[in-house]
Amino acid sequence: MNDSPDTHSAPDAAPDTHSAPDAAPELFTWEFATDPYPAYAWLREHSPVHRTTLPSGVEAWLVTRYADARQALADTRLSKNPAHHAGSANAKGKTGIPGERKAELMTHLLNIDPPDHTRLRRLVSKAFTPRRVAEFAPRVQELTDSLIDGFAEKGEADLIHDFAFPLPIYAICDLLGVPREDQDDFRDWAGMMIRHGGGPRGGVARSVKKMRGYLAELIHRKRENPGDDLISGLIRASDHGEHLSENEAAAMAFILLFAGFETTVNLIGNGTYALLRNPSQRERLERSLAAGESELLATGIEELLRYDGPVELATWRYATEPVTLGGQDIAAGDPVLVVLAAADRDPDRFQNADTLDLARSDNQHLGYGHGIHYCLGAPLARLEGQVALATLLRRLPDLRLAAEPADLRWRGGLIMRGLRTLPVEFGPGRPAGKGDTLSTL
Repeated sequence: MNDSPDTHSAPDAAPDTHSAPDAAPELFTWEFATDPYPAYAWLREHSPVHRTTLPSGVEAWLVTRYADARQALADTRLSKNPAHHAGSANAKGKTGIPGERKAELMTHLLNIDPPDHTRLRRLVSKAFTPRRVAEFAPRVQELTDSLIDGFAEKGEADLIHDFAFPLPIYAICDLLGVPREDQDDFRDWAGMMIRHGGGPRGGVARSVKKMRGYLAELIHRKRENPGDDLISGLIRASDHGEHLSENEAAAMAFILLFAGFETTVNLIGNGTYALLRNPSQRERLERSLAAGESELLATGIEELLRYDGPVELATWRYATEPVTLGGQDIAAGDPVLVVLAAADRDPDRFQNADTLDLARSDNQHLGYGHGIHYCLGAPLARLEGQVALATLLRRLPDLRLAAEPADLRWRGGLIMRGLRTLPVEFGPGRPAGKGDTLSTL
């Protein structure tokens, strides 16, 4: 990147983050969902490994400091298997712990431990390669431009509904090998799950059942007539005579689809919102892209993942034996939730942690986890985030919020963090350009 004054402008002050409260904060309220960072600052200072009662009624530990979080994410004594939860033996699947009900779709990388995790991840990695992701970049650009074409002349849009939500769902469907004529069904099913956070409501259960049935049928068809898609790759993947079973392949396709699209929805939505709230940083990125430079885009995506990432809390872990973490004794069977959003704003690890700095170089954030459960789909999400943000900034001049920040609403939920809507206005949209992916990535 050229060493011009534009690329070294000072970051904006954080406009939507306040100092830590004086007393213990109330967690999991709508006010907390709007801006959890002051509460997390209080917890980091006063109760960094904090026992709390979750909205579901489950008691769990929240880990909020970076050093403790990094340790917990790699600690083999903290299992991903819900069977280790202290209440599971007597709760008959009604403890509020996800995954305790026996279900074919639940045997995936997010809730199993080695050696099963090692075997499945090794096999899936053979199909979900960096080369496959890199070769997918032109299709991501094509989808991005097509969606922007749908609203570029209107001068306004809801960037969640019109852009951030459909882009990753269509992208992951293409990558998996879901035929184009079936992809709107996936959009409907995914929409039901994301609106209700995967809870036990009837519509969610029906959507999961329909998606499971469709994937089982699709895997059967791909086994008979394989192609160059990811599901065919999962079916072909083998190592020392080991293969993914049909149920394992369906579970992996499901988790790649669901986890892969919702995190990217939030990355695009949260990232765009952060840029609109930090105008000097947004202008800095625009100048860099206009000059044909890609370095600030790459570091900027990492900073947006740190600053207000798509995953607020890492998925559940359960102590298999007594564990001491951050000075707190955690009993065997206790659930542990690593608060990525709190760890990534820890001032003991990040200088000016509450400030967005797209050029931040020392940025080992935890936005996609750490250790053996590091997000397998992170390269795809980064690709989609880079293409989406670069194209939005290039094609929609004078992009601006069309609502007061206080009027925006965030989706309720324990794991993900994302806006329900992001209304924007802009000048007349610019047409798609040839070679954009190659020039910006």
